[in-house]
Amino acid sequence: MRILQLSSARALGGGERNLADLANALARRGHGVYAAITPASPLLRELSALPARNIVELPLRNSFDVASALKLARFVRKNQIEIIHAHIARDYPLAAMAARRAGGARLVLTRHVLFPLSTVHKMLLRRAARVIAVSRAVADGLGAQGIFDRDKIVLIPNGIDLDRFAQTSAGVSHQPKDAGGRLSVGMIGELAPIKGQRDFLRAAAIVASRRHDVDFLIAGKDKSRTGKNLRELETIVEELQLSERVRITGWADDVARLLHTFDLFVSSSHSESFGIAIVEAMACGVPVIATMSAGAREIIEADHTGKLVPIGNVEALAEAICQLLADPKERARLSVQAQRMVRERFTLERMVSATEELYRQVLG
Repeated sequence: MRILQLSSARALGGGERNLADLANALARRGHGVYAAITPASPLLRELSALPARNIVELPLRNSFDVASALKLARFVRKNQIEIIHAHIARDYPLAAMAARRAGGARLVLTRHVLFPLSTVHKMLLRRAARVIAVSRAVADGLGAQGIFDRDKIVLIPNGIDLDRFAQTSAGVSHQPKDAGGRLSVGMIGELAPIKGQRDFLRAAAIVASRRHDVDFLIAGKDKSRTGKNLRELETIVEELQLSERVRITGWADDVARLLHTFDLFVSSSHSESFGIAIVEAMACGVPVIATMSAGAREIIEADHTGKLVPIGNVEALAEAICQLLADPKERARLSVQAQRMVRERFTLERMVSATEELYRQVLG
């Protein structure tokens, strides 16, 4: 099959990692895989299995960038592409226009988030062949909107490359790692209010008041234009007098290596469509505490593969952190159960095979 992956993303996140892993795996399976991205896109270095001639850079400014859509249609015709697969809402109309003008290419969309689509999408996307939802919550949201026929909505959970995390976690027990016996509690994700870093810091202050052997780390990029989210978190760290205990880093290029340094992973999101970082932590053998977002509840079986706490409840989050830090045997038990579950449900192999089968159905 000849497949084009389309994304105007200017920064890496869970959805972009999903696209890159999918594209590389499909190329290794022998398919003709192409990509349309923006100039200087971080995806360029991630698409390692694609030859340079299969990647086109376009402005992809917004949903109404007709010039980009026309160039995309020419690229599709030139390379006889059969499937156009778009991953971001603002790219959906451009993909639909290119598919229409190219003639014969089928349109597949992936919805990575819970936010509702606009009413204009109902008119523009009625010819989409399939819409992939990365979680049951996303599928239910799409169905409730009525933009797509329900038989076009297909649930394919994100998958991760287990080899990347297994190599890092081999032989790791996630016990204190340095001579001082200090423990590390961390979270990974975009620096944004919806991700709950403020709740994490307030919970960290409670934990720090009870234990003096715990450090905290927040890894992520602030995608706001002014950097206001990072500044706000830094202010909270100062106000809570946590400067000696908390580090806020940029985006982690090697997530698996960073997770290897954690004794406990926390997801304090107010809303999560899937939670790829949760699955990555589990695969790396790090026990997880997460708030009860829709995505986290689909991944975690409470008290079996991880711990769940109410969204926004800082005291409950702090208490869960303290309990697990004080109980190495419970951390080890959760780690083993979670790794087993990830191998059963969230492998890259499973995701790629399901997507490959969907493409065949669309073309058939």
